[in-house]
Amino acid sequence: MRTTLKIISLAVFLISLPLARMFAGGPPFLTDDPQPLDYKHWEAYLFTLGDRAGSQFIVEAPAVEINYGALPDTQLHLLVPMTTVGGGSVPTASGLGDMEFGIKYRFVLETNGWPQIGIFPFIELPTGDASRGLGNGRTWFQLPVWFQKSWGPWMTDVGGGMALNSAPGQRNHPYGGWLLQRSFGEHLSLGGELFAQGRDTDNDKGYVALNFGGSYIVNEHFSLLFSGGHSVAADNHTLWYFGLYGTW
Repeated sequence: MRTTLKIISLAVFLISLPLARMFAGGPPFLTDDPQPLDYKHWEAYLFTLGDRAGSQFIVEAPAVEINYGALPDTQLHLLVPMTTVGGGSVPTASGLGDMEFGIKYRFVLETNGWPQIGIFPFIELPTGDASRGLGNGRTWFQLPVWFQKSWGPWMTDVGGGMALNSAPGQRNHPYGGWLLQRSFGEHLSLGGELFAQGRDTDNDKGYVALNFGGSYIVNEHFSLLFSGGHSVAADNHTLWYFGLYGTW
């Protein structure tokens, strides 16, 4: 479900990921980061996430995200969700949702005076049954740019982009976020984000959400991730994420 997101005006605390990536945006947050996985390394997330908007809801559970460091500064990304939708006048339906494929490429490394910068374009593939509300019905795209700067135990990510969606009833829209997180020792990171998204359908107004979460590193290969938040402007959204993370 990776809700497509909009305009940027955000701030908060967050948490990071395992020792291999002590600081990183992305899961369990909406704001992503420019940092690719190390060359020839793998990581995987088994997670559930949800978004309740008014009386309607969408839940991805179980869902799997797999990333691979295919080249230096280049990461391949695949997300496969089982999706459930329902609420209000929408009949509850479950099944395979839209799959997501992306390539993250970092083209500027971080220095003392300069952030690292990368792009992370996605292709959203219409593998879900749109007639049951489980998919978009057409291939669509996300084209973001992300920036990251760290100092001591602190790290911030900021960026955003455009979603290009030509499916009936859907709209192109901007999105963006600002994430701030802090590590507390070798195991715990906490933080939050302010995230915004423009109108993605003909019937909504977009939203701005405040989201808090973190991660707990069990060992160098395994972590727990969690977040929850709520919109603070425009449409009413309640968001949550819980996941298991592994790297090798």
